[in-house]
Amino acid sequence: MPKKRILYIQYTNPAGYPPLEHSSRILANDGWEVLFLGTGAKGANSLQFPEHPQITVLQIPFCEAGWRQKLHYLRYCVWVLMWVVRWQPQWIYASDILVCPIAYFLTLVANTQVIYHEHDSPNSVANNIFMAWCLKTRKLLGDRAKFCILPNQGRIDKFISETKTSKQVFCVWNCPRLDEVSPQRGDYKDNESIWLLYHGSIVPARLPLSVIKTLKHLPDIIKLRIIGYETVGTTGYINQIKALGTQIGVDERLEVIDAMPRSELLKWVMKSDIGLALMPVGSDDTNLVAMTGASNKVFDYLASGLPLIVSNLLDWDKMYVETGYGLACDPEDVNSIVNAVQWFINHPEEMRAMGERGRQKILADWNYEKQFQPIAEILNQS
Repeated sequence: MPKKRILYIQYTNPAGYPPLEHSSRILANDGWEVLFLGTGAKGANSLQFPEHPQITVLQIPFCEAGWRQKLHYLRYCVWVLMWVVRWQPQWIYASDILVCPIAYFLTLVANTQVIYHEHDSPNSVANNIFMAWCLKTRKLLGDRAKFCILPNQGRIDKFISETKTSKQVFCVWNCPRLDEVSPQRGDYKDNESIWLLYHGSIVPARLPLSVIKTLKHLPDIIKLRIIGYETVGTTGYINQIKALGTQIGVDERLEVIDAMPRSELLKWVMKSDIGLALMPVGSDDTNLVAMTGASNKVFDYLASGLPLIVSNLLDWDKMYVETGYGLACDPEDVNSIVNAVQWFINHPEEMRAMGERGRQKILADWNYEKQFQPIAEILNQS
């Protein structure tokens, strides 16, 4: 009987996407041999998957934008093609619009089936010839792939509208695995530090400076921990955050930590008390508007028993606030954020109770094993 093999391809660091770690480990535990072919990623090279005997991760170094990157991309595509010929996987798991051209090509020439998983929705209009090519092959791949996966229903609607795909599209939320859920937290002790936590890409849209300013208006027991990395377009933002902290005199209550592997990150989540997941209220970016289910950080917080502070948006209110897992605020309004944090200070028992309700929800429903089950069944029966 031939070995079950699945090849993941992504033109970036695959460890920057927790769903890839989750799905690969689920499949590896089911007996699949898993191979990742990726690259480095600016600001996120320190991210890596934990070792697993059935999973191999190969990466070529990151390349800056410019003419060399065109050769770098061609090298990557040839590298993928060589591995497909050599390794003969039954399935290819393409999860990045930048690999749509090579993934579509493989549906034409390789005796293998392709899954397309789109983590972030691309702009509908390309700003260069290469992206126009990627969008074109994305549309073609949408109908050549065996099926597609997206993390939010709004993104699915946009994807179907743009690609006109007739194939099945699964909505798989970016939940943590069951083995990542922490034990129940102990009671809060009076006057103990309360750590607010933000983790992920450190960009103004998701971590506005208003969050840092709130520290000046809150008791000294409130501290802010930021873990993550700058993106290509936001270089220098971390220094701006630190400078503001020094300027307003809260630098000793502000902790900024570099990005780290997920297994280490979750240890820091468990050392924190309240999770921040703030989306801009007036954005027209699909990836910021359609984020319920797609935001890893929310589920990570809940898996560690942290209550949430989220933006005052209808879908976020319905999913996280009305259900009793957190509070909402206006992320651009310092007073609004202060009021939310102050409520937790005044209600420490409910702070822990909210987090525990969320942790139980992760155990019951919002875990990747349950989300990915329909996909795993298809693969295991193939």
